Amino acid sequence: QTRLVESGGGLVQPGGSLRLSCAYSGFELKYYGIGWFRQAPGKEREGVSCINADRTTTYGDSVKGRFTISRDDAQNTVYLQMNNLSPEDTAIYYCAADPACWEGDFDYWGQGTQVTVSS
Repeated sequence: QTRLVESGGGLVQPGGSLRLSCAYSGFELKYYGIGWFRQAPGKEREGVSCINADRTTTYGDSVKGRFTISRDDAQNTVYLQMNNLSPEDTAIYYCAADPACWEGDFDYWGQGTQVTVSS
């Protein structure tokens, strides 16, 4: 069964860090791009970052230099290391799978994990 499960969200102070995890199941996802998205209240969903099976990565302009995406296919997990967080990063973060980053419709989605940045 193809499934993605996010974890690692929580409450953090401005300037702090969090690492999100996206555990995926389903043999074919080892060959998929895995992306992170976020949606804040009242705002549209935003693409944050994506990593292909060949480890090529992309980042949204708002997170470049602060967030790092990586994957460990032995652990069937994709990580999003988030540093220097600001209140503007507060959102529900989702991971999703696409045969290649940004080329399809991201066929599979997780349930999301809340990230709140506040003092």
